[in-house]
Amino acid sequence: QVQLVESGGGLVHAGGSLTLSCVAHGSLFGMNSMGWYRQTPGKQRELVAQVVAGGTTTYADSVKGRFTISRDNAENTMYLRMNNMKPEDTAVYYCNVYADDLYYWGQGTQVAVSS
Repeated sequence: QVQLVESGGGLVHAGGSLTLSCVAHGSLFGMNSMGWYRQTPGKQRELVAQVVAGGTTTYADSVKGRFTISRDNAENTMYLRMNNMKPEDTAVYYCNVYADDLYYWGQGTQVAVSS
């Protein structure tokens, strides 16, 4: 079992920055990937950024060059650094871990970007 706890959401002006954190409680021995997703009302949850066990990262086209995903293995923590934010980045952001054929989700953290 893995429990994910996110933090770092909030309100920021366009062009500003935020860093989201996700602490994983439990064993990540069988982890295949970790990532951040986001969702707005009426839309499907979409992948924002992902890092697989080998370290390869993937980003949605809409955030490439602005967002950076990283991990601190010693602290079982994942981060999403968001720079040059845009109003369209407004969403609830969810931390995700895929391990041992199971998907784990955090509770979500609200991010709002004002124009």
